[in-house]
Amino acid sequence: MPNILIKRWKAFCILIFSICIVQISSAQNSDSAKKVYHFSGNALVTNNGISFIPTFSLGKPATIVTLSMGDKRLSFDPEFRFSLEGKPWSILLWGRYKITNTDKFKFTAGTHLGLSYNFPNVIINGISTDITQVKRYLASELVPNYFFNKNFSVGIYYLYSHGLDIGTTNNTHFITLNTNISHISILKDIYINFRPQVYYLQLDKLDGYFTSATVSLQKNKCPFSIAAIFNQKIKTNIVTKDFVWNVSLNYSFNHNYTRK
Repeated sequence: MPNILIKRWKAFCILIFSICIVQISSAQNSDSAKKVYHFSGNALVTNNGISFIPTFSLGKPATIVTLSMGDKRLSFDPEFRFSLEGKPWSILLWGRYKITNTDKFKFTAGTHLGLSYNFPNVIINGISTDITQVKRYLASELVPNYFFNKNFSVGIYYLYSHGLDIGTTNNTHFITLNTNISHISILKDIYINFRPQVYYLQLDKLDGYFTSATVSLQKNKCPFSIAAIFNQKIKTNIVTKDFVWNVSLNYSFNHNYTRK
């Protein structure tokens, strides 16, 4: 990995860590104001565990649990992915900070440690057995979004990831141009959310262009929803399927707490 990329990545992580420390210190010194914290999450079951980065796809039924805890700017957002057999698929330990958080423009930066699991079959003392192999990644993200109104926004998502172990991808660059259209009413209290995007993915010397869309069907005040993801390659030398899709059943919750 070029030294300049290592230095930039370390500088970005230090910046995010410093912002988090300043935010925590500021919160502790603000005794007069009531601070609101959130604890939210989403749990889903899907017929096909896919990822926009093909090396992280599971390719079979899976469950994913995503949690978020923090205040209006700083949050800890772990994500746990498992096959329906109970074996871990991957774990992402995100820390995020909303640098700008207004009605019109939101800009979030984050960093995470990622753990990717696989279970190769090896011969040990003449006996065939499955072993657990864990590969570690460090990643950072930048997420600016502009809101025309509360139901329509456009944005960019950029992720840089560096593999720490032998056999991992040294440098991953993932950048998307996306649109989010929410609360498209189709029946009373029932609506659709639609999120199309085009993206560029680079895995070391391999790269390509793709398009994808996420569609979800929800009912007002109902914690359950149905979602589907469709992903189509445009042009790439990355070994992956031309078209992949999945459908999932989701359960979401959100609670707010105030510290006096």
